[in-house]
Amino acid sequence: MDIDRALQVLMHDGLIVYPTDTLYGLGADALSDEAIIKIFEAKGREYHKPISIAVSDSDMIGAVAGVDEIAQAFIDEFLPGPVTIILPARNIISPRLTAGTKKIGIRYPNHEVALEIISCFDSPITATSANLSGGPDPVCLELCNVPYDCAVNVGALPGIPSTVVDLVEMEIVRAGAEIESVAAFLAKWS
Repeated sequence: MDIDRALQVLMHDGLIVYPTDTLYGLGADALSDEAIIKIFEAKGREYHKPISIAVSDSDMIGAVAGVDEIAQAFIDEFLPGPVTIILPARNIISPRLTAGTKKIGIRYPNHEVALEIISCFDSPITATSANLSGGPDPVCLELCNVPYDCAVNVGALPGIPSTVVDLVEMEIVRAGAEIESVAAFLAKWS
């Protein structure tokens, strides 16, 4: 695995393909506008659609987003894992990532390679899937049909997209992995 090469690419605003506990992600420095623009261009993604980020621990979540009591309870129960949480974005997060919503989607994947990359980079990276917008889920490197500078290949991945839950509005945005447990949590806190 080429984690050192991936880190070099991230440090120079390049794009990497990396494994998560769901699909292959397209990663770039989430705090660099230049890198963020490359993500939108590579995916053919419209700029009014937000892009999630990936973190390697709970402290990194708190650095990029507001975490209240309910959000902390959710984090403690479900993360790391195949869930994307939407929280109020701190000012450190580019409006390009939030698409003007002032909210940021955050993945804390339960995958040792993803966590090692993000931890060593010591900063969040983008967490959008490594495919053209609307394309097939990238469960293997061969389905990663976007331009990138480096890929960390670990073979086939589970392929169930993350459940996306908005912890500001307390609603499920996209059903995926862990959906029943997430729905039960929201029902308990509503």
